[in-house]
Amino acid sequence: MARPVHDLQIQNKNWEENILKPKIDILSIARQTIRIEAETLSALAESLDDTTDFQSCVEAVAASPGRLVITGVGKSAIVAQKIAATLNSTGTPALFLHAADAIHGDLGMIRSYDLVLCISKSGETAEIKVLVPLVKNFGNPVIAMTANRQSTLARQADYLLWTPVEQEADPNNLAPTASTTAQMALGDALAVALLACKGFSPDDFAKFHPGGALGKQLYLRVRDLYPLHGRPAVGPATGLPEIIHEISSKRLGATAVLDENEHLMGIVTDGDLRRMLQRGGDFSAVHARDILSASPKSIGPDALAIDALSLMRGHSITQLVVLEDGKYLGMVHLHDLIREGLV
Repeated sequence: MARPVHDLQIQNKNWEENILKPKIDILSIARQTIRIEAETLSALAESLDDTTDFQSCVEAVAASPGRLVITGVGKSAIVAQKIAATLNSTGTPALFLHAADAIHGDLGMIRSYDLVLCISKSGETAEIKVLVPLVKNFGNPVIAMTANRQSTLARQADYLLWTPVEQEADPNNLAPTASTTAQMALGDALAVALLACKGFSPDDFAKFHPGGALGKQLYLRVRDLYPLHGRPAVGPATGLPEIIHEISSKRLGATAVLDENEHLMGIVTDGDLRRMLQRGGDFSAVHARDILSASPKSIGPDALAIDALSLMRGHSITQLVVLEDGKYLGMVHLHDLIREGLV
């Protein structure tokens, strides 16, 4: 149902009174928020030393045959979902379990070899306080991520990941801002440390990210692209009409020029044709050998498509000759890379 006009008038009046009289310095508020969160992250980095449980926690998770079950309530639950997603994408099996759901029937999701990471700024969240003893009774190790080292959660945990937070970024020191930033950062640190421990490679990353441009950067190769076209080629004595027909019919903006032994002599591009026309002369006497560009840029079929794109950009060209052991296989064009979403 639409709101009455007078309600909107009151709302606008309140906005003017709160924002415009006196005028609030919005940019200063934004800068202060970022500074507070940056200082929180700096303190978090300094807090990680040999006296903390971070290293032993990483080693325990890396050695575990089970998953890392991550739980929390409220904003901490949202952070937990993000951490679980990051871990899964970097080779550490993880599962998000909302703490409220856990104590109302979903504890069966936790298996015997799993570790459980509980996230709570205060460490005194009601659902977490109920959940932790149940998890420990199952025999699962508990990892606490909290800003309160004296909390119930911290005292009961097998590993403590401390997120020191002097203050939240909001003026009332209430809204989860700096604290959730610290949780997210420590979760990323956990994921990256585990990635290093497991020797997680770009090829492994590609297995978990097969979709979209990100995945294609990691697995799509030149050999996946050049067979989609014809193989434009002419001989050195080929005349201008046949050259133009070959370039136009294969739609790659160029054709290779091959000798009688199928060895690459060079290529003729649209640009070569335009430069020839600008010079003028008797076009009936023009042959491929007269206008070819020798030593064209080339790439192997096993090269990544993203490397082909980098080579094209570096030389301001739109196609590459594909060669394998000196044999001409075809061409890959910038349009192939655009079609695959790499540009």
